[in-house]
Amino acid sequence: MNNARKISLIVLLAGAFVLAACSAPAAPAEEAAAEEASAEEAMEEDATDEETTEEIMEVNYVDGIPQYGCLGTAEDALVDLECREVTFAVENAYLPFNYIEIETNQAAGWDYEVFPMICEMLHCTPVFVETVWETMIQQVQEGQFDMAGDGITIKPERDENGDFSIGYVNTVMRLLVNQGEDRFASIEEFAADPDLIMGTQINTTNYDTAVEFLPEERVQAFDTFPFANQALIAGDVDAVIMDEVVGLGYQGENADILELIGPPITSDELGFYFPEGSELVDPVNQALQVLMDNGTLNEINEKYFVNFDLTYDDVQ
Repeated sequence: MNNARKISLIVLLAGAFVLAACSAPAAPAEEAAAEEASAEEAMEEDATDEETTEEIMEVNYVDGIPQYGCLGTAEDALVDLECREVTFAVENAYLPFNYIEIETNQAAGWDYEVFPMICEMLHCTPVFVETVWETMIQQVQEGQFDMAGDGITIKPERDENGDFSIGYVNTVMRLLVNQGEDRFASIEEFAADPDLIMGTQINTTNYDTAVEFLPEERVQAFDTFPFANQALIAGDVDAVIMDEVVGLGYQGENADILELIGPPITSDELGFYFPEGSELVDPVNQALQVLMDNGTLNEINEKYFVNFDLTYDDVQ
């Protein structure tokens, strides 16, 4: 090998060494950059998935009423109702079942929490419809609504022209009176004084119970319980008979002037109400049973019937 070829070979080897030395860190850098890019892509995909989930679970409100799409999936449904719209009647004036909060101007309550859960298990679309209590039972019987909430007491006479779900909570009736009331301590003592007038809401089991103990002329029925409550405060009636869970809500900021007294007058179960022969009764019962068995319904009942702190001063 001559000197020129030796020099050329040395130069080539040196160049290769330099290139190798310079390029050695490039591989980890490129690898790190690639990993960083992959991580960013993964984060973007996760964000997209989260946005998609939020869109699916998002609730739109129209005039304060929540509007849902189809809930649940056919694969997971107890009974697949194939995204059917199920109309659900509410009064939006009956704590703690349904009401419109002043602070948010949105509907809330036990009915608004439980019914969507049921639809999620049945792959259906919940549709809340506001109506008045006075006509709600008849409207359901006529098929204007698929079902009704509103804490309806299960009674044989209602069952004659409609169908009930299984009971989801027991409730008792009590007397709501002005603080310091000492003329009576029970409905029996109230009935014994012919000068006393009972207030209640028309077309309710509370009214039915009142007239079991009192002559009808001594029972003053109002369109809604707020009117009965105001009549009590004004002294136009001497007591109001109502479900205990509702009476607690009426005390509210009036806790210093109103109180519930006496032993429970009756104990009743509440259930959803359907048109007679409705095919929805069994699927809804299945869903309610699941909520009972897994403890969810007990938690919701405790939230609204035990630890509930909203009052009629907080709602429209």
